[in-house]
Order: sequence, then C-alpha cells, then structure tokens
Amino acid sequence: MNIDHIEAFLYVVHFNSFHKAAEALFLSQPTVTARIKTLENELDSVLFERQGRGIILTEKGKAFIPFADQIIRTYQQGKKQLKKGSYREEITIGANIITSQYFIPYALPLWKKENPDLRFKFISAPNDALVDKLLQKQVDIAFMKDVTHSGLQNHKVLDNSIRLVVYPGHHYQFQKDLSAQQLATEPLVFFECGAFDWNQVHKIFEVSHVEPRIEFQVDHLEVAKSLILSRSCIGFLPYLCIKKELEQGTLVEVDVSHLIKIKQHIHLTHLKYGVEAPLLWNEILSSVQKFEKLLLY
Repeated sequence: MNIDHIEAFLYVVHFNSFHKAAEALFLSQPTVTARIKTLENELDSVLFERQGRGIILTEKGKAFIPFADQIIRTYQQGKKQLKKGSYREEITIGANIITSQYFIPYALPLWKKENPDLRFKFISAPNDALVDKLLQKQVDIAFMKDVTHSGLQNHKVLDNSIRLVVYPGHHYQFQKDLSAQQLATEPLVFFECGAFDWNQVHKIFEVSHVEPRIEFQVDHLEVAKSLILSRSCIGFLPYLCIKKELEQGTLVEVDVSHLIKIKQHIHLTHLKYGVEAPLLWNEILSSVQKFEKLLLY
C-alpha cells in the first residue's frame, strides 16, 4: 500500500473534490484519480461514488478515514524519529521579499537559540513562488501576503499596513485632515512591486479629480525610502520597511486615515490538511511579539 495513495484519499475527503485535491497536492487530476483507483483495488472496496457532477464517500470510505489518518500520522512520526537518530531535523522557511529583509534577520537567531538541534533552511521568493513551494512541500511554512487557496491555511502575524511618511520638518508633519488636493501638490515617490494594490492610492486622487505629482516611480523599497529621507519627496510605504525610521524620528507618519486605510498583514502560511500546528509555532508568535515591541535603534 502506497503512502501517496492514502494521502490522496485524505485530500479528496477533505476537499470533497478530485480537482481541488489535485490542486492542493500539485498533481494532475488524472494522477489523483489513478491513485484512488489503485487504493480501491488494493482494499477491494469502492471509496467514492459519483453523484451528479460531484462525489460522495461510500460507507466503506467513511470507515477507512480513521485508519488512513492513523497510517499517515504513524508514517510522519516514524520519519521524524529516524531523522532524530541519524541527523538533525530540518525546517525550511520561506518569506516574501519584504519579510526577508526586515523581519527574518531578527527572528532566525531567536528561533535557532530556542531550537539548537534544528537545522534551518531559508528561501526568499515572491508570493506566487512561495505558494507553489508550499504546495510542492519544498517549504514547510512561509511568511507572505494573504492568499486564497483551498489547500493553504493563513494566520495573521505581522502588521505591514501602508503609511504616508514625510521627513522631519515637512509642513505636513502636523497637518490635520490633509486633503487629496493638498497631497497632490507634493512630489511623491511611488513604490510598485506587487506588495499591495496601488490602485487604492490612485483612488485618493481620482475621486477628487486631481492628478498626483509623481516625481519618482521605483521598484525597490530602500530606494523609495532613501528618496524620502533625502527630502526629495514624500510617499506611501509599508510599515515593516519604515519601522526603524519611525522609531528613530528620521521619518514621520502623517495620518491620512480619513482619506484611505490600507490594512495589510504578513501571514504565516502552511498546508491546511494533514498538518497540525506548524513547527516553531510558539517561537514564531513570541518573536513577532518581541519584534513589534522592539525599538530598532
């Protein structure tokens, strides 16, 4: 009996769909169908029946679920035990670019300190690539923007809301109820690399029928931040990249919540089915709390 066939069975049970199970396993639907058929032949039992365009579990299929689940759990525990006996256990962590640059360097040493026998492998990649790596089980957990996928589970862990920031002494520093018309007169830097929907920022000006004064359009956060620090412009930037500067006072946030609210979070993402609480879960939550309270001087 093949473990992959049992895993395919549990995924089909969970999603109630061969297509969704195939998507979550990163396999073709015919491959999943073939695995289920082979398992049914080995068990000499029909596990699923067609019902219109959908499927339903047979009584024998329902009866097999706890045994299938136990087989998978026992197999995973066995692998883990063998790893402990031969070499250090390894976890592969992925993160999108902004989290890689501003949070991971702080968190990794903390996680290693709490888990000295655990070997860490880290991958930095765009959000779309991280989804693929999670589904292919090349990455155990990933820090990324919110993603909707039937096979993935998301947990909010880091605030990365978009803030309007200016340099100290700018005449907007203490401005209350800043208008879109006022904002449009200032030189702006726009950072665009898929971090969030910039159309939301453009809407500020569209609804007021004014054209923003975009002097710089860049695809690198540090370039955008440096332009603001050099007093060449002002701009909207995600919180993670400006946390230190806001604490130091080298950048100042201007409240424009009456114009726009762009709430954005970094999520801890992992496979939804067949996985309990991710490894390092408690350590990750602890490091997030410490990071949010930390003064990055």
